[in-house]
Amino acid sequence: MIDDPVVTALLAPVLIAQGFYTRIVTPKLPEAEGAREGLAGTGDPLKLLILGDSAAAGVGVERQHQALSGQLVSKLSTDRLIEWRLEAEAGLKTSDIIKKLQQLKPFNVDVVIVSLGVNDVTGNVKLKTWLILQDQLRSLLVAKFGAKTILLSSIPPMERFPSLPQPLRWYLGRKSKAFNSELLRQASDFSEIEYMDISFPLEEGFIAKDGFHPSGMAYDHWSDLVVKEIRQKLNV
Repeated sequence: MIDDPVVTALLAPVLIAQGFYTRIVTPKLPEAEGAREGLAGTGDPLKLLILGDSAAAGVGVERQHQALSGQLVSKLSTDRLIEWRLEAEAGLKTSDIIKKLQQLKPFNVDVVIVSLGVNDVTGNVKLKTWLILQDQLRSLLVAKFGAKTILLSSIPPMERFPSLPQPLRWYLGRKSKAFNSELLRQASDFSEIEYMDISFPLEEGFIAKDGFHPSGMAYDHWSDLVVKEIRQKLNV
């Protein structure tokens, strides 16, 4: 089990020290600058909401047009009128996004793209708790925002992050795999949810200079996968 108390207890001193050290030495990249909502394109309307953490906020690139939101809008607006909004911030956990959404006034969306989980993994959120929060998030998106399709991006393979030392890299990778596996299982119970295995090469060119966040190439690849899924789901 990923929450094995024996493994956690034995590794705790090393994991805590490595986590503290990694936070100190890893370059702190800013969120991408640029608009976080807008209208683009012509044609039938499609309302998008992008939610999440630092990856959704575009950390790793300078401008939002290079990040996930900008790439999605650019690619989808070729034949649709895209009304989009980005609600993302570095460091956010699933519980933080829920609180943020609860504070917003209701508005209708067609598709929600969710990028969450890394901070839950690094923040020692238990798997059972995280799944409960994921279900609360789904319910909120459907009830308050009328979400018809919710695309859940997988947590990246943290065991391959070059910025993480061992055994921290192994431990977080093990936990992220368990989170992904259970998220896939839970998502299969709901027709409005689609779990997306966002896999791209964790090699030079796909990782930002901090060794942790996506690069422009990775955002481009990620957006291609999301656009393909949206077109298949909505026949657009």
